[in-house]
Amino acid sequence: MLNLKHIEAFVTVADLGSFRRAAERLNTTQPNISNRIAQLEAQLDVVLMERDAGSVRLTQKGKSMMDAARKVLAALDGFLAAADDDTLFRNTLRLGVSEMVAHTWLRPFLLAMKGRFPNITVELTVDLSANLTKALFDHDLDLAFQNGPFDRTTSYSLTLGQSPYVWIAAPDLDLPHGALGPQDIFRHPILTHARGTVPFRQLEDHFRPLGPARLVPSSNMSACLQMALDGLGIACLPRAMVTAPLAAGALRVLDYPWHPDALRFHARHDADPAAPFVTEAALLAQRLFPPEDIKS
Repeated sequence: MLNLKHIEAFVTVADLGSFRRAAERLNTTQPNISNRIAQLEAQLDVVLMERDAGSVRLTQKGKSMMDAARKVLAALDGFLAAADDDTLFRNTLRLGVSEMVAHTWLRPFLLAMKGRFPNITVELTVDLSANLTKALFDHDLDLAFQNGPFDRTTSYSLTLGQSPYVWIAAPDLDLPHGALGPQDIFRHPILTHARGTVPFRQLEDHFRPLGPARLVPSSNMSACLQMALDGLGIACLPRAMVTAPLAAGALRVLDYPWHPDALRFHARHDADPAAPFVTEAALLAQRLFPPEDIKS
């Protein structure tokens, strides 16, 4: 008999474009997925998918039935939500976060998520924002907490807030106290984001009138922070990342008025519709965004 597993397999294979990836996503085997699709097609007496050299394409009939299939799964989620018991949701949330999130407010988010949805397992990916966007559109992630700007629009985007930058350095670095000018910063290595990012380009543009700045790019902000702690240069980092070393006196804030644009963070997903716990996770993240940072 036709059941929800048949419809779930149909939607998952269509989203991921692969029986193998669908099997991994649904924690089963590829033969099981193939069998569910075959049973569904037999029950409906239609061909929903065409298989060709490892690729999967929806037939015209498959495309016409996809919206109805999604609505069936969404109705189940709605039914569970109506019971007002979050323990009924048993699933995996594939969450992608940028590094700054991982090093600041990810831990309280995961604890709050566990308290709200105890039977949801969070599968975590930490990566550059551009890679998280690609993973969203490849359906490898359900939700991403990432900073803009974005080159692709998702079906859902919730503003979380923004984190301004600060200039910081080790206390014993050879820098005058009080207000600093561009030359004071320029004569030291400047530790910052990876080459090609918006902050990196803004730093290049800002110091260009003085000549080629000694920008030290890093795709790993924690490594960048450690280099600043070791006195290997001046760092321009999001304020949320340096709260603890500043409080401990291991770093000091430099009085330099110009900063790159603040990082603007969003919770994004591209499922339409998404499971209720995905949207609730985004709203939970918004409530937990560091209050010391500026709200958008």
